[in-house]
Amino acid sequence: MNIKDFAVEQWMNEWETKCTYNVAETCTYSLTLDQLFEVCGGDRAQFMNDFAQRRLTYGDIEGNPAFLKGVCNLYETVEPGHIIPTHGAAGANYLVLSTLCGPGDHVVSIMPTYQQLYSIPEMCGATVDILHLEKDAHYHVDAEKLAALVTDDTKVICINNPDNPTGALLSREEIETIVDIARAHGSWLMCDEVYRLLTQDDDGFTTSPIDLYDKAVVTSSMSKVWSLAGIRLGWAITKSPELRHDLLSHRDYDLISCGMFDEAVGAYALAHADKILARSRRIVRQNLAALEAWVDSEAHLSFVRPEAGTTALVYYDYDLDSYEFCTRMIETTGALVTPGDAFEEPKSMRIGYAYSDNVDDLKKGLAAISTFLRTLE
Repeated sequence: MNIKDFAVEQWMNEWETKCTYNVAETCTYSLTLDQLFEVCGGDRAQFMNDFAQRRLTYGDIEGNPAFLKGVCNLYETVEPGHIIPTHGAAGANYLVLSTLCGPGDHVVSIMPTYQQLYSIPEMCGATVDILHLEKDAHYHVDAEKLAALVTDDTKVICINNPDNPTGALLSREEIETIVDIARAHGSWLMCDEVYRLLTQDDDGFTTSPIDLYDKAVVTSSMSKVWSLAGIRLGWAITKSPELRHDLLSHRDYDLISCGMFDEAVGAYALAHADKILARSRRIVRQNLAALEAWVDSEAHLSFVRPEAGTTALVYYDYDLDSYEFCTRMIETTGALVTPGDAFEEPKSMRIGYAYSDNVDDLKKGLAAISTFLRTLE
């Protein structure tokens, strides 16, 4: 079994600890435990004391009930028995796709998006057709082009909403159209929703396929929106009893259960989801305004303004491939961004604009990028 190098993660592994300005970070500014209790207004000492008295067993194999309840509250129709806790959203994506996909299967995925959504099916022996998201269409899924790729033999359709790296956000109507395409062919619809709810408008309740389609499977985590990547906790959701059985069976080989402390922290955070979400939206909205003003001020840069999430795909017109561009940038200024070629988007860079809750910190990182740009003129 062969799998392509995970371009984004290998880039981050190489450079993340060597930068001065981590403008590649995709989480909303991560919380400390002290900050978590400060934001939520809870009793830190009581929480720690209660947990310290628990025996460190494997915990709840199918998930801490309070954590499962918190996840249910993020959706309209999800019940605890639909949720499978995983090792982050990356673990959820791997579990779902390696369970659904096998040799000879047909998969349709989008690009640019998180590489797992097309490389894992390929690793499993599936034939993968790619729907390229177009900049001129603001990276939204073209329903006619998607329908042309999907056949009665299509096992899985993979989408990402909101999209990483572009920040595109599919509307309810667009999701319904994609569901109709999947339903017409009996295909599974897999949606990575790790940035869900982190929108730029005041409504912010992103429609999920899990609330619309019985063969939808969605994944997410506590990392991006909830600022708790360090607990490495995510989930996959399916309403199919048969698929749930298969997912749990596959999970037995590499996970057994998620950590007791991770799920306790996740449950606590989701019990105060409104407070953390308000913090996260404040950060992304103020920082995106600063990013937009900066891109507008740089004659050699352009982008489609993100509609959701924490990432933006910014294009440049210099005659450099993106790996050389980004390597020279960090070596020159200490500013870390992600090469667009990691998403197969040449002459671009992915910028994470929510890496600090202080907009002045973001501006310093962007100023460092500008310093590098001046060396190219």
